[in-house]
Amino acid sequence: MARALTLGNGNMLVGIDYRGQVRDLYWPYVGQTNHVSGASGSFVHRIGVYVEDTMYWLDDASWDITIGAVGDSVLGNFTAVHQTAQVTLSSKDAVHNEHDVFIRQFTLVNNSEEPRELKLFLAQQFRIGESRRGDTAFYDPRVGAIIHYKGDDTFLINATQNGKQFTEFTIGLFGIEGREGAYHDAYDGVLEKNPIEHGSVDSIIGFTAQLDAGESSDISYWIAAGESIPKTHTLDAFVIEETPERLRASTDAYWRAWLTKDGRDISALSQSLQTLYRRSLATIRVHTDNRGGIIASSDTDMLHHGRDTYSYVWPRDGALIAHALDQTGYNEVAERFFSFMSKCQEPAGYLMHKYLTDGSLGSSWHPWLQNGQAYLPIQEDETASVLFMLWRHYELTKDLEFIEGLYNSFIEPAAKFMCEYIEPLTGLPSASFDLWEEKYGTSTYTAASVYGGLMAAMRFASLLGKDNDARTWQVVASRMQKAIVGVLYDPDIKMFVKHVTHTEDGELVFDRTIDTSSFHGVVFFEVLEPDDALVKTSLKTIEKVLQVEGSSKGFIRYQHDRYYTMQEAGSPNPWVICTLWIAQYYIRIAKKAADLKPAMELLEWTASHASPSGTLSEQMHPHTREHLSTSPLIWSHAEYVLTVDLYLRKVQSFAK
Repeated sequence: MARALTLGNGNMLVGIDYRGQVRDLYWPYVGQTNHVSGASGSFVHRIGVYVEDTMYWLDDASWDITIGAVGDSVLGNFTAVHQTAQVTLSSKDAVHNEHDVFIRQFTLVNNSEEPRELKLFLAQQFRIGESRRGDTAFYDPRVGAIIHYKGDDTFLINATQNGKQFTEFTIGLFGIEGREGAYHDAYDGVLEKNPIEHGSVDSIIGFTAQLDAGESSDISYWIAAGESIPKTHTLDAFVIEETPERLRASTDAYWRAWLTKDGRDISALSQSLQTLYRRSLATIRVHTDNRGGIIASSDTDMLHHGRDTYSYVWPRDGALIAHALDQTGYNEVAERFFSFMSKCQEPAGYLMHKYLTDGSLGSSWHPWLQNGQAYLPIQEDETASVLFMLWRHYELTKDLEFIEGLYNSFIEPAAKFMCEYIEPLTGLPSASFDLWEEKYGTSTYTAASVYGGLMAAMRFASLLGKDNDARTWQVVASRMQKAIVGVLYDPDIKMFVKHVTHTEDGELVFDRTIDTSSFHGVVFFEVLEPDDALVKTSLKTIEKVLQVEGSSKGFIRYQHDRYYTMQEAGSPNPWVICTLWIAQYYIRIAKKAADLKPAMELLEWTASHASPSGTLSEQMHPHTREHLSTSPLIWSHAEYVLTVDLYLRKVQSFAK
């Protein structure tokens, strides 16, 4: 189930599904260790209401649930209505901006015309350290709270009703010894108060409310994360002293200030586009670790269908997301990303496939050996993109000391690698995996990114008086630019090819699949000017071949794309990033305000495909608009922010 809400503070990230249930809890690194989600898909923090001898869990379809974000903030809420039970349950949710505490403020309403006793049950299933072995949960009478811990990872659960802490609880086992979980103890409305278990453990707490017709009861609930039990005790005392209500309000105020700190006027956009713009910035920041890593997504739903998730730092994705932060005034956050990547760089100058947010190497499916021969399992555009975006960062900040500190350690090794990793036959980059992580060869997109990266390195060298480096890198870049045009543009298909390989005899083998990245890369990395004849011709090919027909006018990645394609759809799925690449091009070539209409249509298309809570997925069903693959995808949000930024700047230029 895709995530309806993601809340966080750069250390803790909480993912909430469309039933209002916690599915992900990452801590202390964003995206690295998920202490809730499991490969079976059964791990969840359940919520239930007990009414007149019947338990109603929120994952039951009989609840009518509306879930979303709170205005221009990084807070969430949901309202769940059960007509048969005559109950409404709502919640206001936040992860505190300073302290690693997740807060939920529930309101339970009796919709009946008669006085009744209602009970609210809140269950927790943890998978601490992403393993069910060796967990312990116990009721801690010293603070009147539930503690889940393993090693240094500790989670304290507490809740109050009208200022009084819970007294109904039990600790249980699930998934082992035939046990299904402590939440089963709630089916009779009475919890047995079992004080401790170890192994694969869960817990549940409960509240009882005697409510007149139309009356409500408020329950404050929180999870505090710390490196030890005493540290969670300290956090718990802080929450009780400050009150959950005030902490949530201060968090709301902080994020409202953060989202408007650049003072940008976005009134040229419709209300829906403005809302998605702010939600995108918030979503980006929530997925950015305070130590610099930016993950692709926190949605672990893919884990239930495959081997891995998107909760890694891809250097390419991260660089583009950092660029979006830079363009919108959050330069200090982007700077931490570039510092993070400089520490990940291999001694030879390149970056690997992906990383965890603590800087360690992430999982990969790129082999070091193919057909008995050694290959470098990288996507070279990742190294090049970081370098290219680093120059854009400098253009905005003019922070020369920061750049000087990275020149010898990161910029120079990366540029030297790109100069050496070149195919002598063509002058193009040597083979690596493409940005879609599917094909091994020299893609147009990768070649364009390397050109852009080398030009960025040349500018850095010139800036710092490294004249020999600057001349070398400019010469190599110029040769590559000519090779991109001379080798990779195919007049027969009126488009740049997807990629090229060569046989042992040196014969070039072209993949002429029409791919949006081949078009976008040449423009974005400034290989050619947007109004160049080859670029214009390529656009016509893209519009003819890759725009979805029917109810959606988005753009697909490439011809015959099968990734998450639904058999009955009759078309590959449109991707948010590919659609926005085309919108960005329309903006770049606009000469007057009327020329911006096609770009605006694609921006509106994007907003119409966002979830009610303002999340964008990787791709959508071409007709039903169902989110497919991962959601949210932070790259999608970054491209939306970049497109809006480009649009607003162009509108401003026309007003002069």
